[in-house]
Amino acid sequence: MRILLTNDDGIEAEGLECLERIARTLSDDIWVCAPQVEQSGKGRGITLTEPLRVNRIGDKRFAVTGTPTDCVVLAVNDLMPDRPDLLLSGVNRGHNVGEDCSYSGTVAGALQGMAFGIRSIALSQSLERFHDEVTAHWETAEAYAPAIISRLLAQPWQDGVVMNLNFPARPPEAVTEVEVTRQGFRDIGEMHAVKRTDLRGRDYYWMSFRGTKHDHPAGTDLRAMDEGKISVTPLHIDLTHAPSIHDLKGVLGGAPPKTVVAAA
Repeated sequence: MRILLTNDDGIEAEGLECLERIARTLSDDIWVCAPQVEQSGKGRGITLTEPLRVNRIGDKRFAVTGTPTDCVVLAVNDLMPDRPDLLLSGVNRGHNVGEDCSYSGTVAGALQGMAFGIRSIALSQSLERFHDEVTAHWETAEAYAPAIISRLLAQPWQDGVVMNLNFPARPPEAVTEVEVTRQGFRDIGEMHAVKRTDLRGRDYYWMSFRGTKHDHPAGTDLRAMDEGKISVTPLHIDLTHAPSIHDLKGVLGGAPPKTVVAAA
């Protein structure tokens, strides 16, 4: 099995080293194509306004001056002799649950693999607190990911699906359960900008999250992280809200309307 690895924390990230160890329990044909520098929060961004540079740093190892999506596109189309059988993205430093999934470069790397028809899995390791001095429990992802991945690969997948694995901020011996979850959603007020002033007196803003504790609904990836469980969430990229299609067809079917109506 040929496996392609990518991430959004960059080619030198500890999580990528962890992912390589995980991948080598499954195969010895491992390829790495990751961003030259951290690309967290870039989502499915692609680089369109400047060239991409590729630095070959090993026989099957490449660093790219772009996003995780750029990395996957280049690896699959240009850098690898044949398409991979599996794409693993991560292991991200910090979980990717709830609306993180729409911002996450880790999830985006997996989505691009899915777009190429490659079975793709995103992996993230939760933190007790997001701060440089906090060490992630990489040993937890490393302990449980291989067996979980092998079981996922033993099952048929529907088209357009990626698997999103999140490991709790606990050592391996403190994890007792895996839960198949749905994507949850936080209070939108969690995201905000912190206003600061530089040394020349100019204001600037730093995007942040308040990290307020909430009682998340049972069955969600957010609740699984709260309870110290491993979360496995099947995701897909179709953003269509099917119930609204039914509602809208009653008012917007047929010839284009010509009269303005009052808002509800």
